[in-house]
Amino acid sequence: MTLKFLFPPAMSAAVAAVALTGVPEQVSAQELGHIASTGAGDVEYSPFLAEDFPNQVLYGDTHLHTAYSADAGLVGAVLTPDDAYRFAKGEEITSSNGQRARLKRPLDWLAVTDHAENLGLPVALEDDDPVLAKSAWGRRISEIYAPRTVESRVLSYDTWMQEALNIVTDPLKGSGFDTIMWPRVTEAAERHNVPNAFTALIGYEWTSGPNGNNLHRNIIFRDGKDAADMIVPMSAYDSEDPEDLWAWMENYEAISGGQVLAIPHNGNLSNGLMFGDKTLSDVALDADYAKRRARWEPIYEITQIKGDGEAHPLLSPNDEFADYGTWDKGSFGPEPKTEAMLPREYARTAWQRGLAYEADLGVNPFKFGVVGSTDSHTGLSTAEESNFFGKVSLVEPTADPIRFEERITGRFTPDDPSDDLIHADGLASGLAAVWARENTREAIWDALKRKEVFATTGTRIRVRVFAGFDLAAADLELPNFARHGYENGVPMGGDLGPDAKGRAPTMLVRALRDPDGANLDRVQIVKGWVDASGTRQEAIYDVAWSDGRVPGADGRLPPVGNTVDPDTATYTNAIGTTFLQAAWTDPEFDAALRAFYYVRVLEIPTPRWTTYDAMVFGVDRPAHLSPDQQERAYSSPIWYTPAKG
Repeated sequence: MTLKFLFPPAMSAAVAAVALTGVPEQVSAQELGHIASTGAGDVEYSPFLAEDFPNQVLYGDTHLHTAYSADAGLVGAVLTPDDAYRFAKGEEITSSNGQRARLKRPLDWLAVTDHAENLGLPVALEDDDPVLAKSAWGRRISEIYAPRTVESRVLSYDTWMQEALNIVTDPLKGSGFDTIMWPRVTEAAERHNVPNAFTALIGYEWTSGPNGNNLHRNIIFRDGKDAADMIVPMSAYDSEDPEDLWAWMENYEAISGGQVLAIPHNGNLSNGLMFGDKTLSDVALDADYAKRRARWEPIYEITQIKGDGEAHPLLSPNDEFADYGTWDKGSFGPEPKTEAMLPREYARTAWQRGLAYEADLGVNPFKFGVVGSTDSHTGLSTAEESNFFGKVSLVEPTADPIRFEERITGRFTPDDPSDDLIHADGLASGLAAVWARENTREAIWDALKRKEVFATTGTRIRVRVFAGFDLAAADLELPNFARHGYENGVPMGGDLGPDAKGRAPTMLVRALRDPDGANLDRVQIVKGWVDASGTRQEAIYDVAWSDGRVPGADGRLPPVGNTVDPDTATYTNAIGTTFLQAAWTDPEFDAALRAFYYVRVLEIPTPRWTTYDAMVFGVDRPAHLSPDQQERAYSSPIWYTPAKG
C-alpha cells in the first residue's frame, strides 16, 4: 500500500505536524512537545535535546573498604578495589571467606574509600613489599606478619592498632610507602569507570578519632586519576582537625584544578563532637567556620551499619519511628556517652541548630544533604537484609557454629566494657541515591555537591520532592511533573526565599517502592524550626499512606500491619502500596521563621538480616532484637529562609 501525504512540497515539517494533529498553528514548538527548531528552517523531532534537569536516580555507595584498609585486610579481607568494583557491577565474586556472592542488581556507581592511615599496608605485607624494609616499624610488623597464620595476622592487627594508630606520627613516614599505594587505588577506579554505564569515583577515608571519638570523613573526588595523583591523601597522622582537612582540600583544588568534597559519618559515635558548639581547638563557631564547613561538607552519611543518624528517641519523643538502629552506648574511646551529647550527634537536631546559627552568624554550618552507605570492610557493598556479608570478613555469613556465634555476638569495641553493642545490632545499611542527568563522575559528584540526593537503609525506594509557592495538588498529575517542578520550585537540597505574597510553601512528593522489594507504608514530611524564643521545634506529618487507614483522635495513623513470618524469613505485599504521592502545604507556616522540610518514606515490615541468618543456618534469632524492621528513605531537606529585616 502506498501512503500519500497531502502537504505541498514547500510546507515545513512543523506546519505539517500542526495539520496532522489539528493543533492551531500559533501553538509553540515547546507546547507541541515534539518539535524543536534549530534555525534556518530546520527542525528536530526529539523534545528532550534541550532538557538538562536530572531525570534518573542512580544508586551507589560512598563508603566501602577493601584489603587496602588495615582494619579490613588485617582481619580477614582479601578483596581488592578491583574486586569491589566488579562486585558492584553485578559480577559474581568469591568472598574473603570463600563464599560465592553476587548482588541482586548491580549498583550504578561506587566509591572505594580505604583508610588513608597506612593505606595498603595489608597488601604490602602479603606481597613482602620491599618498601616496608625502609623503616624500623615496617621491618617489625613484617616479621610479625611473616608466618601468615591466623595468629600472626591477628597479632599484626593488634600491633597496628596499639602502636601505629595510637602514635602522633606515621610509623612509615619517610619510607615512600604513602606514594606507592595511592596510585594503585586510583588506577583501579580508572579501570572500572565506564561513563554512562558504571561510575567508579575516586575516594578515601580520613579517619580522625581524637580520644577515640568519631570525626571520620570520606573524601570524594570529582576528578580522574591524573588530578587525584597530584596529591597524597591527608591522613589523621597529619592532623585530626577537620579545619586542617578543609585547608588540605582547598590546596588540592588549587594545585590540580579539580574538585573535592567530604562526607562526615557516624555522629552518634562522636560523643557530641560531630556537630559541636566549638571547634576541635575549643573555639566557639564563627561565620568563617560555618562558611567553610558548608562549602566542604555539603553531605552527611545519615545511615550505615554503625547506626542510623536521623533522629533519637530522647530528642524526638513524639516520633514513633525515631528509635531505628539507635547506637548511643559509647564511642571508640574511653569517655562514656551522656544524654547531653545527643543534640550534637543527630542530623535532625543538627539541622535545627543550624537554623539558629544562621540567624546569629548569617551562615548555616549544618546545611547538609544526606546519603546512606555501607561502611563495609569486606570489599562487598551489601546493603540488602537477605544478602548481608557483615561489617568485616571475620563475621561474614557462615554455617560454622563458632564463627556464626562471632557473627552475632562479636563486639565492636571489645576493649570497652561500657559498650555492649554486638555485631547483631548492626544495620545492613545503606545506599546513596542521587538525582542526575547521566551516570558519570561529574554528574554524580555535582548531585552530591548541590545536595539533590537521598538516603535509603538499603532498598531502592525512589523519592522525588519539589517545594515552591506556585505548586499545587493538580501538578502531581502533570505528565511533565519533573520539568514543572524545576521551573516552579526547588528540588530536595534546595533553598526557598520569602514569597512576595506571604504564602506557605507547597511540597510535592512522589515515592515509588523498590521494584523487587516491599510495598510502602507511608510518606511523612518532617518539619524543623526554631521559634521566636529560640527553642527547637519539630513536627511530623503523615501526608500519604496505604490501605485506607484513618488517623485516630490523637492524629496518629494506625500501623500498616505485619506479614512477616520470622520462622521462614518471608513476608508478602498483601499490605501497603506500590506508589504514594502527596501535595502538602505547611498548615503552621510562619513567614518570619527559618525552617527546613524533608521527606521520610517507610516500607511495610520486612525480615531483618538476623532473621534471614537464623532461617538459612537453622539457629536461634538474637532474643533482644525484633525479627523485622521497616526500611526507609530520607530525602535531603529543603530550607526556607525569611526576608532580612
